[in-house]
Amino acid sequence: MKRLLIGNAWVDNVTMPEAIAEVDRIILRGRPATVVTPNVDHVVRMTQDTAFAQIVATADLVLPDGLPLVWASHLLSFVLGQPSLKQRVAGSDLFVRLCQHAATVGHRVFFFGGAPGAAEGARAVLTERFPDLRVVGTHCPPMGFEQDSKLNQQCIRQIRQARPHILFVGLGSPKQELWIAQHKHRYEVPVSIGVGISFAFACGQVRRAPVWVQRAGFEWLHRMTQEPRRLWRRYLLRCPRFVPLIAAQILGARATRRNEYPGIRPRTSMSSTARNRDRS
Repeated sequence: MKRLLIGNAWVDNVTMPEAIAEVDRIILRGRPATVVTPNVDHVVRMTQDTAFAQIVATADLVLPDGLPLVWASHLLSFVLGQPSLKQRVAGSDLFVRLCQHAATVGHRVFFFGGAPGAAEGARAVLTERFPDLRVVGTHCPPMGFEQDSKLNQQCIRQIRQARPHILFVGLGSPKQELWIAQHKHRYEVPVSIGVGISFAFACGQVRRAPVWVQRAGFEWLHRMTQEPRRLWRRYLLRCPRFVPLIAAQILGARATRRNEYPGIRPRTSMSSTARNRDRS
């Protein structure tokens, strides 16, 4: 797969079907792996949170959740000539599509985290929609469980004993990615994916933006109107920092190209003195 640099994040240039096929390959490989779905907020956070940046940089599959990442790739393609991202692969869409695929091929899945009742609600909805889906466990740990070694160990043991092929973790970012990175080799699941609020979307606990709003790029506005006190800083203060990151990437790429060919200089017109000397 080809990875593209968007701001400061290397993102896999895949479609949804290609992403699902890659998850299959990772499962066949057998060792614990991580799938991350960065959006604009994640890319901006990477500039300040080195632990989170390292997790994204070393993930086995990095999928463009945010539509602005796709738009930025089009701009970078126009200005720098690099390829564009094929499409947005949103984490909430991937969650449902992977469950559908798992029902077809027999992968076992586990839903971990989410708001109270969300994981179990998602299980009820998706097993009705995909009757062959094997959800081998759901668990909503209490707030702060990761700081309690006993509770944390119980969660790890429950996941490990269920032996899923795919673990969907809905703890919110960056908490879910940090937890996966810290514990994936203890619960030994082939694929772990942070899916944020996806359980609540799937069961209708939280209403997702209409498809036309998603395609227009305003899903963030719909989310902010639902939880303004929690999300306004993210969308109005942090996310605009994405624009300078893309500008810096363009300027840096152009500067690198000039440095690669130091002997080449732009053509300039002759001075009148030089022209007179040539005539003489």
